[in-house]
Amino acid sequence: MRSAAMSRVRIGRFEVGHDQRPFIVAEMSGNHNQSLERALALVEAAAAAGAHALKLQTYTADTITLDVPDGDFFIRDEGSLWKGQSLHELYKLAYTPWEWHAPLFKRASELGMEGFSTPFDETAVEFLEDLGVPCYKIASFECTDLPLVKRVAQTGKPMIISTGMASIAEIDETVRTARNHGCRDLVLLKCTSTYPATPGNSNVKTIPHLRKLFGCQVGLSDHSMGVGTAVAAVALGATVVEKHFTLRRADGGVDSAFSLEPEELAALVIETERAWQSLGHIHYGPTEAEKPSLKWRRSLYIAEDVKAGEVLDKKNLRCVRPGLGLEPKYYETVLGRRVARDAKKGTPMTWDLIG
Repeated sequence: MRSAAMSRVRIGRFEVGHDQRPFIVAEMSGNHNQSLERALALVEAAAAAGAHALKLQTYTADTITLDVPDGDFFIRDEGSLWKGQSLHELYKLAYTPWEWHAPLFKRASELGMEGFSTPFDETAVEFLEDLGVPCYKIASFECTDLPLVKRVAQTGKPMIISTGMASIAEIDETVRTARNHGCRDLVLLKCTSTYPATPGNSNVKTIPHLRKLFGCQVGLSDHSMGVGTAVAAVALGATVVEKHFTLRRADGGVDSAFSLEPEELAALVIETERAWQSLGHIHYGPTEAEKPSLKWRRSLYIAEDVKAGEVLDKKNLRCVRPGLGLEPKYYETVLGRRVARDAKKGTPMTWDLIG
């Protein structure tokens, strides 16, 4: 395994690593609501919010499932956002038309973002290769689809792999498959595959463990509301954060209920960068910025006018701010000593004042 410190990943014009600000991926998914105009507006909103990448999903209903309206292919889960639909109906509604990919990636690039996608079968990989995407994402539900992982790895491009629901053994098998077939630049994302996810079910403490186990960059694919989980993940070493986003949750759509609005996406960019900046390094003592504040510590000062030979006591010697006199730890040592010369109230206590 390579050291995490040595596995910086380049995605187009950006680098992913611990010495770089978090790489924020705005996942459009099906929030375009089958409108190219809305999809382009989403690209522009993501760029305005400061996201570094736009991600799509590349499939059709027929490449991701079977057109069977009942049985195993019908969603009956009471807690599902999509209860009452067949898988084929859901994916027909949610898919991004393939002819939209080029204009969406083009607009993202014009606005300073990288554009890439999650392929769900080999035909999607071939299509995305023709578009020249800079990297690939493997979704959590496809993490164990080793033939797909192998095909994506063979492109030689960076891979971002979500690990929702996957055991350590499954992740290991996926990582080995990717690395054995050409993937040299890998990012693993901690993910909770519920929609929405809760912070309490996010387990972001897994992130440093993932990095230690697999020696690669790690991040978070986050389906929880707000930005708190992502900020915590960055504090634990996440270098990539992916979030679904929409223009307004009230507009509806297959993923809108757990997607960020533009203002929230902007907050995600700002707050994760602040979290990253705050990590710094192990440090004790004053920083350069703190040194001017040292003078506002407490220290020993003459609290009443004293004459030469007068004894220092609790009335004429006090521990106060600022910090230009002797340190407070010398208070008991100095009490009871005689002053060597006259001193006015407000004189910092120094050793040469003692007779």
